[in-house]
Amino acid sequence: MDTALVRRSAVVVLVPTADPVVGRWRERHDPHAAAGVPAHVTVLYPWIPAGQLTDDDERALGTIAAGHDRFTLDFTGFGEFDRTLWLAPTPADPVLALTRSVVARWPRYPPYGGRYDGDHPHLTIADGADPALFPRITADLGPHLPLRAEVTALTLVEQRTDGRWRARRTFPLRGTEAG
Repeated sequence: MDTALVRRSAVVVLVPTADPVVGRWRERHDPHAAAGVPAHVTVLYPWIPAGQLTDDDERALGTIAAGHDRFTLDFTGFGEFDRTLWLAPTPADPVLALTRSVVARWPRYPPYGGRYDGDHPHLTIADGADPALFPRITADLGPHLPLRAEVTALTLVEQRTDGRWRARRTFPLRGTEAG
């Protein structure tokens, strides 16, 4: 099968409060941002290919979300992986708990396809970028920290046939009014 035709999906928690601060850096230095993915912390990527998602999968994801309390994340510092610069969420435990729940339900889809352990939740600012840029980016963003995000839902995002991403569905966490 031609993998270029397989549309991907991911389960994320959106962080809209970060977009005004990190958005201009993400647009230039994070290919996912340029493809339409808003600021987020990944719960599970890659997940079920978008064309193979079923109503049962979505219902199960909704049940998982409803089983976890809403939470607050603070982004107070930076981290790096190779050529990736990111903001670290504190506490990380609620995101890790969501990841474990989703992976327990769909064990065929480990975090990052099994390439990485998934134990380092993060909000990517630059990916595949020249690390020589990182001091300039952190100097610009540092005065805007901490950033705070109220996490009230899981969001299923999917890649469209044109390669851009969109939110497919949002699933409220426990303690969040549906609607």
